Amino acid sequence: MVNYPIRVLLVDDHQIVRIGIKTALGSFKQIEFVGEAANCQEALEEIARLKPDVVLLDIRLPDGTGFDVCRQVRKHGPDTHILFLTSFADDGVVGEVLDCGADGFILKDNDPAGVVAAIENVASGRSVLDPAVTKRALEMLKAQSTGAGADHRMSLLSRQELRVIALVTQGKTNKEIGIELSLSDKTVKNYLSNAMEKLQVGRRSQVAAFYVQYGQS
Repeated sequence: MVNYPIRVLLVDDHQIVRIGIKTALGSFKQIEFVGEAANCQEALEEIARLKPDVVLLDIRLPDGTGFDVCRQVRKHGPDTHILFLTSFADDGVVGEVLDCGADGFILKDNDPAGVVAAIENVASGRSVLDPAVTKRALEMLKAQSTGAGADHRMSLLSRQELRVIALVTQGKTNKEIGIELSLSDKTVKNYLSNAMEKLQVGRRSQVAAFYVQYGQS
């Protein structure tokens, strides 16, 4: 369940970009910008101080990358959601997004309503991959594993684990999955954790991409 307004920390090294994003999203009452940062160090300090619901994060920063920030947050602040907002998406970027544990990735050419919807989705526990990079994500997951290896991993999942990850792929939260399957949130979380371990992935976005590629044959 999302608590409104969603508290957002904006991280981008260009002040004019930060002003533009805040101006574009300022009319959406479900969003509250609680702070901003221009580099990795400031971002980590502000995340620790402000404990935002969502970090809207650029990739290229003066003292590192948004991926560095995301990995640090995953170590120390698992309740903070990370949504990358960037202007480019090559294969290296897509691979890093899948690897670093981000909750979502959206391109800056989306309209303001689309960005707000992505913020709401990650704040509620859903994963977001911009349609422009979803195909690349699937191809990269496929390249990381032979079909036989992937089939073997899928075969390790129990019937209930398969049901859970199928619903994750539909964008449902743990709570929504629990209601549909008549399970507690904790039980859903346990099934999902077990499935992630068997599939050798670490985030919901990776589970969804893996299932779309290998789980529906």
